[in-house]
Amino acid sequence: MARKSRRHRTLEAAPAPGMRMWRAALYIRLSVEFNGSRGDSLETQKGIMEAYLALCPDIEIERVYTDNGASGRTFERPAFQAMLEDIEDGKIDCVVVKDLSRLGRNTIDTGYYIEKYFPLHRVRFIAVNDQFDSEHSDNTGSHLIMPLKNMINEAYAADISRKVRSQQRQAMRDGEFVGSRPPYGYRKDPENCHRLLVNEDTAPIVRQIFQWAAEGIPLNVVVKRLNEAGIPTPGRYLASVGLVTDQRLMGSGHWQSWTVGKMLADEVYTGDMVQGRTTTVGHRQVPTPPEDWIVVRGTHEPLVSRELFERVQTVRKRAAPTAAKVPYTENILRGRIFCGLCGKSLHRQRSHGRNYFYRCISNDRIGKGACPGKVSVRETDLFEIILTFLHNEAQIDLVDGMRSKLDGKLAARRAEADREIARLRRETSGNRRYLTSLYENMVTGVLTAAEYRELKAGYEQKIAEAVERTKVLFERQKDLERQRKDCFDMLDAAREGVALDPLLVDKLIERITISGPEEVSIQFKFRDSFDRLREVMAGE
Repeated sequence: MARKSRRHRTLEAAPAPGMRMWRAALYIRLSVEFNGSRGDSLETQKGIMEAYLALCPDIEIERVYTDNGASGRTFERPAFQAMLEDIEDGKIDCVVVKDLSRLGRNTIDTGYYIEKYFPLHRVRFIAVNDQFDSEHSDNTGSHLIMPLKNMINEAYAADISRKVRSQQRQAMRDGEFVGSRPPYGYRKDPENCHRLLVNEDTAPIVRQIFQWAAEGIPLNVVVKRLNEAGIPTPGRYLASVGLVTDQRLMGSGHWQSWTVGKMLADEVYTGDMVQGRTTTVGHRQVPTPPEDWIVVRGTHEPLVSRELFERVQTVRKRAAPTAAKVPYTENILRGRIFCGLCGKSLHRQRSHGRNYFYRCISNDRIGKGACPGKVSVRETDLFEIILTFLHNEAQIDLVDGMRSKLDGKLAARRAEADREIARLRRETSGNRRYLTSLYENMVTGVLTAAEYRELKAGYEQKIAEAVERTKVLFERQKDLERQRKDCFDMLDAAREGVALDPLLVDKLIERITISGPEEVSIQFKFRDSFDRLREVMAGE
């Protein structure tokens, strides 16, 4: 019977006469703690398995099963259960995972599926990165001992981590300080690191900041006074005493309004211990609601009285702007627009309720002379400049007539890669046959154990190199397609004359530097894509 076309493949391969064909399920699991790292992403897992199976002419991909945000400690996952149903219905007889941890992290149940369920249902099981294939004669359960041990160790580590967090929460309830670095104005007791003492070097600065705030002095004025006086920021002070070594934690060296505002709202300066403001979710710190904070009164010496603290909160609340009649529009260039003279971020301001400007405020916040000029540009003018830049890039680099030529070049590269993959598949198939014969020769005494191990390692190395090369070819194909799509999307956006919006800015613009009303430099994200596609057009 004619073989049906292989799904998810870019290449057709005819199996050897009499070869058994396996119908494979690619199983992908994205963990609940998945944080966007490339190594475990859906595309990466799928790419690794596809590259491996491209060298296995006896396996065709029947279906991909994906559990997104599913814990590995339970097997009650929708896609996994659907896969089991297809196995029992006879639709699937091979299960492929990137590695053992993607199948599951519950050691007992994972072992059950590998050692009992799959063999009972005559299902071939492959864990690519663990180099396990249940159909290979030299693959026994011993090959999975190390991954299973790793899973056990991971579970043990997770249990220890939970116990540490529990102890930490109890220490917070007991009024003990559990932070790695003390709040600005305090230091840790040398005899007890969970107790705060007044730091006489920085405490006077905290008291002065509160006094200025109580007098109604605006935050930007307080910040300017601190910067002009040359007072080290909290990050720079901690660095000077050796408590911080990471440059990112040291900061820019200039006081900022948000830093001062955060200090003025912190009850730690009244002698109360307030902790548990954040919690860990998926390896990231996220804020917790105020009602869940752990507050213990009178745990250390206050720097300001409760009366002064409350007066500051009242003054700040009174000074806070009321709801504007005309709400501010979204700042779509936030984090991407900088002063070309001092390098600081430009501040977006509104004039007369509707006109927006980007202006450098370094001289106002840091001190006179912090910026050698007065950079300012109207937002509407800047948007027009950006669209003009974008239109010019589209006209200069590619025109409509070149699209079909570029597609032809990409098709030729795909065909070339397909031919190389076919060659690698043939070589790998032969190497796997040699591996089988090596084992038989050792059993019959033709080869010694030492000769077997040496030759086996050589063939396994060739197979591993073929798999890695196939992954590189697949990734290169995908990269070229992504670059082509990005460039053509940019060209279409520029020619249609669409207005700038957050999605377009995020996709196209890396950085904008302004030194004057007409001195604008724009760094586009698609520049590398254009350069790469030019190389393709040139036949390189």
